[in-house]
Amino acid sequence: MAECCAGGTRLIYSCAGSADVGEIADRVTRRLRDEGYATMTCLAGLGAGLSGYVKSACGADENITIDGCKTACARKSLERIGVTPKSFILTDMGLEKHETPVTEKIINEILEKIKKLVGSSTVTLQTTGGCGCGGKC
Repeated sequence: MAECCAGGTRLIYSCAGSADVGEIADRVTRRLRDEGYATMTCLAGLGAGLSGYVKSACGADENITIDGCKTACARKSLERIGVTPKSFILTDMGLEKHETPVTEKIINEILEKIKKLVGSSTVTLQTTGGCGCGGKC
């Protein structure tokens, strides 16, 4: 594991695309963060190749991506740096791009599906540093 992360690190990245499923992915990711399932980090920083974000992703014990559609921008961003995340694609979970209203009911349904698939364990959230490493980068 890279020196950037201190162990037990589960990072989560979200699509926030312009489609309804992108918004749902983002809102589900933020809820998972708020509930202590993972530390949310910046997909744009990772995609830009910023060293702290790349080091954190490479050093994390687990990386999770939530993409709205099969284009899978979040997953592909991690794969591009050699990291294979646990990947969730909302259109594979029954949502339809440009046809799914962004409602609390749908967000809650997807949230519960993903929580079951991720497992019940929560992590100690790292809140300092811009890359999810707890300020160690």
